[in-house]
This record gives sequence, C-alpha cells and structure tokens, in this order.
Amino acid sequence: MPRLRQVPRAEATPEVQLVYERLFQGRDPVAEPGTATGTPGNWWTVFALSPDVLAHAQAGFGLLSSKARAMTPYQRELALTRTGYCAGSQFVFSQHSKAARAAKVPEEKLAAIPSWASADVFDAQDRAILAYTDDLVLADGRVPEATFARLKEHLSDAAILELSYAIGTYRLHAMVCRALRLEFDDLDERVVEVAAPVGASAD
Repeated sequence: MPRLRQVPRAEATPEVQLVYERLFQGRDPVAEPGTATGTPGNWWTVFALSPDVLAHAQAGFGLLSSKARAMTPYQRELALTRTGYCAGSQFVFSQHSKAARAAKVPEEKLAAIPSWASADVFDAQDRAILAYTDDLVLADGRVPEATFARLKEHLSDAAILELSYAIGTYRLHAMVCRALRLEFDDLDERVVEVAAPVGASAD
C-alpha cells in the first residue's frame, strides 16, 4: 500500500476529477484500483493530494513526448528504460519498457538493457546514450569528457539538453515511487539481516 493517503473520487478537485474520468472511466480509483496498462493507479491517487503538483507532472509528460523535441522517441525511451533500471524502480522500468517497444526499440535491445555494457546488440549511438544515462543516474551527473564527446557525435546540443532533462525527471519519479511505495514499487526492503541458526556462533 502507498505510504500516503489516496484521494478518493468524491474528494477530488474538479481538475483531478477530469484526470480520474480519463484514466478510470467513472470508477473511484481508490475503491476500484487499476489502469489500462495494468498498474494499480495509485501514482495518480496519491499525487492528487496536491493537484498543482499532479498538473505539473502531467505537463512534464506532455513536454517530453512533444513532437517539438529534438531527441527522438527511440533515444528518449532507451534512456528512460535504463533510468528505471539504474534507479531501482520497477514501475519506471516496466512502464518505459512498454514505451520503448512502442518507440521501435527491438526486443533484443530491451532484454539487454540491464547488461548493456557487455551486450553486442547496441550500436555506437545507443552505447553513447546508455553510458550518459548511467553517469547521470549512477554517478549523480559526473559525466567524463570522453562520454560527453561520444554523445555529441550522435545528438545535437538541443537533443542532449532534452535527454538530460528527461533522465533527471524520471530519476525523480523513480525516487518518489520507491519512497512512497507507489505502483510496482510497493516492495519491502530486501537488504536485511538474515538471522543465523539458533545456537550459531557470532564469529
């Protein structure tokens, strides 16, 4: 369950009511959860606690997928799928695997995203995007000059700015989903002490 209260349909603002109608077709998403993509839908019902934050997030989705973007959908979704994996968000990884498929990322590349550095299915542009994504997510933006130079061989300055913003946005979404246990990130911490057998030495 999410760590924060969900907003039922009866308590939603008019703006949120419109969102609920579009996504849940008349259902109360708290009482009857579930979206067309198979998620519980509680990202929406928790973000509805702050309607302007929900509106800002939705505007960001539209911004990043706009036809005005210099980056291509393929480039964006390759990076965002890797972002979800690196950030440890099953929700972001799962949703963007689907989006990557729609953006014509081949199945063999999708399957290899977790181990891209040792896979031979990616071309030079793919590898530059994936290396850059890793530096943004795993190294907190410390991008070596060599990695950036390779990226500039394939993407325009505008596309790099957009890609950077997209990766940062979904790193944020991954963090929030994990912290609040939203959607597919409603998971118990798996790194815990495993008890030793009764009577075992402490050595």
